Amino acid sequence: MNWGSCLYLIPGQPATSAVATFQCLPVLYQLLINAALGLVGILAVILLIFAGMRYITAAGDSKKIEEAQKAVTYVIIGLVIVLLAFFVVGFIADITGVSCIRAFGIGSCS
Repeated sequence: MNWGSCLYLIPGQPATSAVATFQCLPVLYQLLINAALGLVGILAVILLIFAGMRYITAAGDSKKIEEAQKAVTYVIIGLVIVLLAFFVVGFIADITGVSCIRAFGIGSCS
């Protein structure tokens, strides 16, 4: 689904005055999910760099090294959990044959 299929064109008005309808909600939701996934990826990279800098600047202090290693571990665990959420939905869709659960929106499985 794209934006064009959910916009209502007002008769006699230019296309730039189109009005969004409730059919645009799945498109908007999909865009928000994609943006959130991208943000999570960017945030994970930034946090990994930050934890790496903490590890490098630990100067042999075992407590600081341990904290940096924990930070790296937590970032990787968080990233794996986020990615597993998408893989679980895809796996369930493949096993059950109900592939429409990958599509967002009300009535997408009809």
